[in-house]
Amino acid sequence: MTGPRKVVTTTETLLRELGRPVDCTAHRAAAAAVIPNPWAGRGHVEDLSVEVERIAPGLARTLHRELAAALGGSAEITAFGKAAIVGLDGELEHAAALIHTPYFGNVLRELLDGTSIIVFSDERGPAGTTLTVPIWHKTDSATRSQYQTIPVRIPDAPADDEIVVIAAASTGPRPNARIGDRTTDPVVRLADLEDR
Repeated sequence: MTGPRKVVTTTETLLRELGRPVDCTAHRAAAAAVIPNPWAGRGHVEDLSVEVERIAPGLARTLHRELAAALGGSAEITAFGKAAIVGLDGELEHAAALIHTPYFGNVLRELLDGTSIIVFSDERGPAGTTLTVPIWHKTDSATRSQYQTIPVRIPDAPADDEIVVIAAASTGPRPNARIGDRTTDPVVRLADLEDR
């Protein structure tokens, strides 16, 4: 592999929600690397680990650099997520191999000073497939105000023999978050809700 064909970074800052100014201006970003699928055209490959160990750490570093640059540095990032889209000549396991192993996840988590499991999504599809990437708090996954998503779409990727690998992050909570926190929720049991 010679490296990504391209890297695409998108950012967004929501300033108003239903006409009301947001209570906390958070910036969100997604960085996506379009890479050749190292397993495309090889049929069923039983052991994916050789390519994962070779490719995934560099991808994590590349995507971290993009996110840090877009959001003002790792210290500003409070929430993260990851995702991958594999082209039609690949299988979903190819996308999973690159984002669900410690060679990507642990590297990205360490670079972003996180401790939470990195929430994820993955998909198989043609160029232009939109994937919604979930994000949650990088050290406290129970912090519901940090549950967010960012859509990613690259019009010319993935080609059939490519994979789009994505890292996403935010510098703060959802705008005007007000539904509480998993650690302070009341105990709710199905038996108590029979009349509702």
